[in-house]
Amino acid sequence: MKTAFKLTAMATLVALTGLASAQEQVVKIGHVGPLSGAIAHLGKDNENGARLALEEINAKGLNIGGKKIKFELQAEDDAADPKQGTAVAQKLVDAKVSGVIGHLNSGTTIPASRIYSDAGIPQISPSSTNPKYTRQGYKTAFRVVADDVHLGGTLGRYAVKELKGKAIAVIDDRTAYGQGVAEEFEKAVKAAGGTLVGHEFTTDKATDFMSILTTFKGKKPDIIFFGGMDAVGGPMVKQMKSLGLNAKFMGGDGICTTEMIKLAGDAMADGQVVCAEAGGVDGALKKGMDDFNMKYKKRFNEDVKLYAPYVYDAVYVMVDAMQRAKSTNPTQYLPELAKTTGYKGVTGTISFDAKGDIKNGALTLYTFKGGKRDQIAVVR
Repeated sequence: MKTAFKLTAMATLVALTGLASAQEQVVKIGHVGPLSGAIAHLGKDNENGARLALEEINAKGLNIGGKKIKFELQAEDDAADPKQGTAVAQKLVDAKVSGVIGHLNSGTTIPASRIYSDAGIPQISPSSTNPKYTRQGYKTAFRVVADDVHLGGTLGRYAVKELKGKAIAVIDDRTAYGQGVAEEFEKAVKAAGGTLVGHEFTTDKATDFMSILTTFKGKKPDIIFFGGMDAVGGPMVKQMKSLGLNAKFMGGDGICTTEMIKLAGDAMADGQVVCAEAGGVDGALKKGMDDFNMKYKKRFNEDVKLYAPYVYDAVYVMVDAMQRAKSTNPTQYLPELAKTTGYKGVTGTISFDAKGDIKNGALTLYTFKGGKRDQIAVVR
């Protein structure tokens, strides 16, 4: 009898365990960024932000629609290449992910957005700033940072009004991001009464800028604006110094990274580089960001590079919409995601407008001093 009782108890336990397991639903969230190539450090930073958020959410034992949910991160590498970006987007669609956080670059985010739209899968970019992304009419496209109209425009006005630039030169890397932010910068410089002395082009993989910089040197610019990423911007600052070109160096969030300090090295003078990051907090909200930075360092044993907190918030916003919809089905929670209003994240308050853009998005102006990034101001 005792043996029979033990067998019955064991069978019951197995059945209950199987039932619990059956009730747990695995939900895949995709993340895409460059995990190879010159800006892989930024892609990994973004992935870490997503991983940290999902680890926390899973630790809470979340229930959605009466089911215990376990989130899994499917991280993909687009190498900052549009063709690879669309390939991994289709891969995520085929894997039936419930949502996508990414991509990092506008140049990969924009072509991939059509694939997610066709599949009805919500996509939140934590860092793509080209206005076109949310102006294609796709109901699945959202972003949690301000766009290039705001970013480039603010930098252009700052160059003329605050830095008193008299002769301003522009270089862009011909990517969707670099070209977009440079064009908005130029518009704002002209509107503020500034003088542009030239616009040259490079690529996001170039390493030699001596010809462009030599052309500019004869025009005696006091400000050079670069639309592109830190992997190109850092070496460009080094070559400016070797030519004795002592102009201010400005750019968007692509050069506003802690990695820029390493890439430019001792060629970067204190206060020489002025950049703007899409996003930013000040006042009472600063503690939340500081706490996140500490938590990130404890988990990954390195400092935040740039966009990890925006990825982190994007994941939480997506999951919050699922909770409100009581479903992880993209068709069911997408309308709730679009209604997101007043979500309190570590990067500030998140509300989406009709296009999927963040309302009242902040920008933070920075410079670099003493080998550290130094905040100038948060503007809206």
